[in-house]
Amino acid sequence: MHTTYTIGELESFLIAIFVLFIGHSINRHVRVFRQYNIPEPIVGGLVVAAGVAFLHFQNISLDFSLSLQNTLMLMFFSTIGLSANYKLLLSGGKKVFIFLGVASIYIVIQNAVGVSLANLLGLDPIMGLIAGSITLSGGHGTGVAWSQTFAENYGINTLEFAMAAATFGLIMGGIIGGPVAQRLIGKHNLVSRYGIGRKHHSEHPHLVTYDQLEEDQVTAKTILETLFVLLLCVAGSKWLTLWISQSGIAWLKMPDFVYALFLGVIIANITELTRGYKPHTESIDVIGTVALSLFLSMALMTLKLWEIFDLAIPLLVILLVQTAVLAVFAYFVTFKVMGSNYDAAVITGGHCGFGMGATPTAVMNMGALVSRTGPSPQAFMVVPIVGAFFIDIVNLIVLQGYLSFMK
Repeated sequence: MHTTYTIGELESFLIAIFVLFIGHSINRHVRVFRQYNIPEPIVGGLVVAAGVAFLHFQNISLDFSLSLQNTLMLMFFSTIGLSANYKLLLSGGKKVFIFLGVASIYIVIQNAVGVSLANLLGLDPIMGLIAGSITLSGGHGTGVAWSQTFAENYGINTLEFAMAAATFGLIMGGIIGGPVAQRLIGKHNLVSRYGIGRKHHSEHPHLVTYDQLEEDQVTAKTILETLFVLLLCVAGSKWLTLWISQSGIAWLKMPDFVYALFLGVIIANITELTRGYKPHTESIDVIGTVALSLFLSMALMTLKLWEIFDLAIPLLVILLVQTAVLAVFAYFVTFKVMGSNYDAAVITGGHCGFGMGATPTAVMNMGALVSRTGPSPQAFMVVPIVGAFFIDIVNLIVLQGYLSFMK
């Protein structure tokens, strides 16, 4: 008999924090994890997820209560928006479109690899798209949506494969990003223009580092003010999501974290132009880092690893090849096109994250990198904007093109 235990809100939150402690402890004692910047939430989250999977095979399920998970994600993306005033956007705007071009080309390649291998292994070509940009660049949500479409239009049940592929991609995207970027940084002797250390804010007060060890001068007042602004963005994103859903304006329908990011951008630029209240950068840095760490630990500890165990061998082969292809493409193409500098290396690590997993995975990769090798504000602006917004539009267009050609 299968038994399910529901873990309460407080206990689940404690476990999420403990996940980060586990990851930190393992990284401190395992040199290869530390050397290649494997993110702590990935390490700790996989340990807990493995424990949950073991219990699953003993007919015991753990149901975590993590109602704050989405709020934490929205808070983090709000901090990215609050950090992007018009001066920064003007200085890095060109890079956004260059990176969008690189990521778009890779989506075409990703689907070509998936469809080709599916044909070679005797699978329906649609399975190649499932093991391509649908789940790897699109994530779990896109996988569910397209699975419903394939079931209705083609009579093919792909939901289990989609969830397994998306889970596999989430893990691998977090694992390969750090080593690929670290290899580039070491090979080309790249350094952050802001230097390496824990006192960046003393010289660059407007810099957001997303480094959990950064020395910050924060007070209860600045934390409360920043929390108010961030929660305003979070509430606003939820209101916008509900309003757009009810109004039926299809072209405005986007993930809620995109609204949170752009509300942050609007607030940041209004305050910059009016010279009134100015968001406190160091408090944004602290809260954003905490929110991202907790969100990712919650996401990883709830992974259903047994879905990967149930993968058919051909699909597993496709996903392993996809991992290798992305690593090679990011290393040789993304890095070079984005400028072959330190920011380009961090962006490359981010591309590995959302090319195999999701935008939060990309940000996690970059956060692990900059905590050791120095800040890269350009990377934290370019990658989330492309990964959270533009790439979904490109993905939809490319997939429609493939489907029209295949059927």
